[in-house]
Amino acid sequence: MSSFNKEKGEDYFDGSNEKLDVEIGPTPIVEDERAFEEQKDLKRGLQQRHIQMIALAGTIGTGLFLASGRALAAAGPVGAILGYLLTGILVSGVVLSIAELAALVPLTGSYVRYAACFFDPALSFAIGWNHVYAACVAIPAEITAAAVLISFWTTSVSNGVWITVMGLVIIGTNLFFIRVYGELEFGFSILKIMLVVGTIIMGLCIDLGGVPGQPRLGFQYWKNPGPFVQYLGIEGSLGQFLGFWTTFSNAAYSYSGVETIAAAAAETKNPRRNIPKAAKRIFVRVLLFYVLSIFIVTLIVPSNNSFLLKSSGTATQSPFVIAANLAGIQVIPHIINAIVLTSAWSSGNSTMLGASRTLYGLAREGHAPKIFLRTNRFGIPYVSVGFVSVFMTLGYMTLEDAASTVFAWLQDLVAVAAIIAWMVICLVYLRFYYGCKRQGIDRSELPWAAPFQPFAAWMALLGFGLILLTGGYAVFIHGKWNIETFFSHYFNIPLIFLLYFSYKFIKKTKIVSLDEMPIRYYIDIANQNPEPEEVPAKGWRKVNILWS
Repeated sequence: MSSFNKEKGEDYFDGSNEKLDVEIGPTPIVEDERAFEEQKDLKRGLQQRHIQMIALAGTIGTGLFLASGRALAAAGPVGAILGYLLTGILVSGVVLSIAELAALVPLTGSYVRYAACFFDPALSFAIGWNHVYAACVAIPAEITAAAVLISFWTTSVSNGVWITVMGLVIIGTNLFFIRVYGELEFGFSILKIMLVVGTIIMGLCIDLGGVPGQPRLGFQYWKNPGPFVQYLGIEGSLGQFLGFWTTFSNAAYSYSGVETIAAAAAETKNPRRNIPKAAKRIFVRVLLFYVLSIFIVTLIVPSNNSFLLKSSGTATQSPFVIAANLAGIQVIPHIINAIVLTSAWSSGNSTMLGASRTLYGLAREGHAPKIFLRTNRFGIPYVSVGFVSVFMTLGYMTLEDAASTVFAWLQDLVAVAAIIAWMVICLVYLRFYYGCKRQGIDRSELPWAAPFQPFAAWMALLGFGLILLTGGYAVFIHGKWNIETFFSHYFNIPLIFLLYFSYKFIKKTKIVSLDEMPIRYYIDIANQNPEPEEVPAKGWRKVNILWS
């Protein structure tokens, strides 16, 4: 047990340069200089306002601004709202789980590292590489979406040019100080929040008849074409239910990356305070930015509109742009398109951050080549950034097919990978939770104990498990078989099992027993290295509801 704990403890850092002498059982463990290698390599440049705003709006991207149109077309207004709301509730359980773990063990790589500590090193290997795979697909999806958005203004330039430019920009912003990333995300988040608030106000004006020459809409589109859609041409309540069920994939893509608040825990100042603070507000953000936005869209865009994510290759597929065009507002689509374009850049940045830090964490655990541990003078794991960047070339598939077709295909791959990651987070947390019980550790001893546990974790685990298994149901309906749909929805399931059992067979790993989990060890480290007291807000900061 002690050797296991020492191995894990060597990767722990807390912002101090003092050596630790922590008692675990009968054997004291004295940390050597390697205990702070991670702190030396990576720089803590993310402040409270950065992590708060990344959590607030970092994952608001093309999933909300573009993919939501696909959900509306498939499920109708009520189906789309219910899909995003229920998925948001499940995601909140995931965020609460990861935040409690990150507050105790703020390691770069987050749940990938926790899987090794509290479940099985084989699971750490499997989910780590699954996360990297998901990022390698997600970033091209964002770049593809950016190409779609830019083509709103010009179709004379090849998509390949915009894919190249956006790729280079994302690489560039991820090779400088982590603080540069934080400042960029802070600015992007402000823009996205302004856009969401602006579109909500615009939507209310359109719906209530505030646009000259336009009638009051009210809930007209809920009545005609109706609250639900007869999906796949199946009549009756079954067709409506199937349409509603398809929204979970779209919603999962929109929420993917929400766990990124813990991915850069090693680069977050006072993570035991700031990460939980961001997590506690996640449900309010889900309601405000996703569900309310989708609700407004359903009032001003009919679900049978021909532009809803059809293969047009332009940003006219965005429901927000469609709404502005239907109301005859000429300048708004350009403003929306410009800010959504920055959101694609922002989402790509967040994904690159999470993937590169996961690769760094995998290398720390011995699950990836040590070359991924190399950092530049800015404290950035540049080799990890470079590896993920290579897969941006997948975005060039849009040159052979319509950009929106490729975007939809990549979206499904990312959604499934995200669901699997969320399930693993809940699984690891539940092992940790019951490990605390077995060892007689009261959760009040933890730096932060998340509310609604273990019920939130169980709810998310079972809910996402059901969504994962039924996500590609349409291919099993007679006459609806599609190999691309089947592959995108189910490829990730055998992949995760292959990675897990292959590593387990080769390395002969064992599941960490509840008695051997190094929970007390990390609690002692946290207690010996308290974070500085929070400075009380002064002046206008007292009323700051965004990142206070």
